[in-house]
Parts: sequence; C-alpha cells; structure tokens
Amino acid sequence: MTIRTILVDDESLAIQGLKLRLEAHEDVEIVETCSNGREAIRAIKTHKPDLVFLDIQMPGFDGFSVVQGLMEVEPPLFIFCTAYSDHAIRAFEAQAVDYLMKPVEEGRLADALDRVRQRLSEKKQVQEAEKLREVLAEVAPDAMNEFSAADEDAPAANRFEKLINIKDRGQIFRVDVDSIERIDAAGDYMCIYTADNSLILRETMKDLEKRLDPRNFQRVHRSTIVNLSQVRQVKPHTNGECFLVLESGAQVKVSRSYRDVVARFVH
Repeated sequence: MTIRTILVDDESLAIQGLKLRLEAHEDVEIVETCSNGREAIRAIKTHKPDLVFLDIQMPGFDGFSVVQGLMEVEPPLFIFCTAYSDHAIRAFEAQAVDYLMKPVEEGRLADALDRVRQRLSEKKQVQEAEKLREVLAEVAPDAMNEFSAADEDAPAANRFEKLINIKDRGQIFRVDVDSIERIDAAGDYMCIYTADNSLILRETMKDLEKRLDPRNFQRVHRSTIVNLSQVRQVKPHTNGECFLVLESGAQVKVSRSYRDVVARFVH
C-alpha cells in the first residue's frame, strides 16, 4: 500500500530534510510540496492524499487553519512538524496522528508512520466491508441480512480505539487501550488506570464505552469498567456480589446487576 503524501512547510530546507528522511520508507510517495497554508488546502483537495506533514507556524494560514479549511471534505491523516513544543495539546485535539519536533528524528518518524499504516489499514478494511454490503444488498439480499446479523453479533475490532489521547495536567498522554486496567467514573470525568499510572479524562462513561471494544471492556458496576484480559481471579462475596482481582493486584467489586460478566470466567 502506497502512502500518498504532501509536505507543507514555509522553509524549503525543512521540506528537503523531511524528503531525505522519508526516502528510507519505500511505501511513502510524495505527490506535492507546499510552502503555505493556502497552497496546502488547494493541493489536498486536488490530490486527495493519505497523509500530510504539516508545519504549524506559517505566514497567512497556519497549520490549524489548514485543518479547519478542510472541514467540508474527507480530510487526510495529519502529522504536525514544528520547532515549538507548546502546540502539542492543540495538535492532538485536532486528531493529529503525531506531533514531531524539528529536526525530525528518524526513530520518531518511523513510529509515526507505523501509526499511519495502521490507521490506513483499518480504514481500508471498513471500506471493503461497506463495498461488500452494497454488492450483497443488490445481488443477494438474503445473504446481506445474514452478513449484517453476523456483523452485529461480532463487532469488528477496527471500529474501536487502539490508542486514546488523554489531556491531563497540561500534558497529552497517548495511552495504549490494551494497557488500561480499569476505568472509574466520577460525573463527566473518567479516571483511567494502567499498571503504572492514573489519568483523568473529561468524557462521559457512555461516550467512552462506544470507543472501547466490548469483547474486552465490560461494565461491572454502575461506575466501573474493567479490561477483562486483566482479570486474574474471581473472589465470591456476599449477596451475590464478587470481586475481580486484576493483574496489578487491585480488586474491583462486581455488583449483582452485572454478575453476568463474571459468568465468562466461571465454567
């Protein structure tokens, strides 16, 4: 799969440096370079690239203005490249794949491109599934019904988050979803626990549940979600309740109304 890419920077040396580093990645094809935001918007609408490396501070339209200028079209993936670290939070709020500091380090660039490949692969799978639905609906409506039912029973993993960006204490933390042990709710705030950290996310539990694969993350209490892969022991308690012992040793109470979750651990 070729990653069709546009580079946007008002400094020609920065574009040349990025070009040199991208030569090591054979699947990256540079289809255009732009020196300002207005050029970038025109080029993106014309070429419809997969990825844009975008400088933030440019004369006229800055990098964030470019993103806003593409609201009426399907936007590409963005990696912000800048000499200034104080835009990182705003960049991730704009759903950037990554935020690279100039001069771009080869290792950080490789990591960012790996995330781009993953997102593009997931997008392609969704598109192929949608095309299959369209064909089935036209030539075999009965098969389409079976396909839809199977899809509802076994939700595709690519519909759910693999990384969550959490703004906490003035920083952006990129949390691998698989590393999350449990989530506790406090109003419109979620406390996200991993093995070595706890972070606060401003989001309702209802909205957060939509982003997590229900095959791994289940509500065990009105205000608690647990990563089932982290469960190591089930300890019965009184009144039909029990405790789940997690990998870290933490214990989470399962209320009676959610005891069906425990059934998958008990044979």
